[in-house]
Amino acid sequence: MSAPPLPRIQHMIGSGIVAAVGVWVTYVSYTATPSEAFLFPRLIATVFVVLALWTFAKACLGWTKVGGGITPTQVKNLAPGLIIALIYIFWAAKGFGFYTATAIAFFILLSLYDPAPHGQLKSWLKRIAITAGFMLVMYGLFAKLLTVYTPREVFF
Repeated sequence: MSAPPLPRIQHMIGSGIVAAVGVWVTYVSYTATPSEAFLFPRLIATVFVVLALWTFAKACLGWTKVGGGITPTQVKNLAPGLIIALIYIFWAAKGFGFYTATAIAFFILLSLYDPAPHGQLKSWLKRIAITAGFMLVMYGLFAKLLTVYTPREVFF
C-alpha cells in the first residue's frame, strides 16, 4: 500500500491538530470550575470538537477534497499569526485579562496583515479605530448580551 499524497497528509496533520485542540478545550470547559462560568464555552467547545473530529475523520478516510497543499510561502505568511495566537491562548489572555489581551492581539494581527502602508498616520488611526470597534462589539457581546465569564487578571 502506498503512502497518501502530501496534500492529504498535510490535511490530516492540520485537521488532527485542530481536533486535538478541540478535545483539550472541550475537556477544560467540562472540568473547570466554577462550572456555571463555563456554560457558554462548553456549548461552543462541544460544537467545535464535533466538527473538528468530523473533519479529521474525513481527512483520514480520504473523503476530503484537497488542493496542492500548503506551500513554504504560505507557512511563512501564517507563522506570525500563529505565534501571536499561541501567545494569546497560553499566556496573554490570563496574564493581561481577556479584553486587554484581545485588544493587543487583534491590533498586532491587524497591523501584520493589513496591506495599508505602515508609514502613514492615517493607516495607524484606522487600525486603532477598527480595534476599538472590535473591542466594543466583543465587550457588548460577552459582558452585556451573553453575560458570560471572561478571564480577569491584571487589567480587567
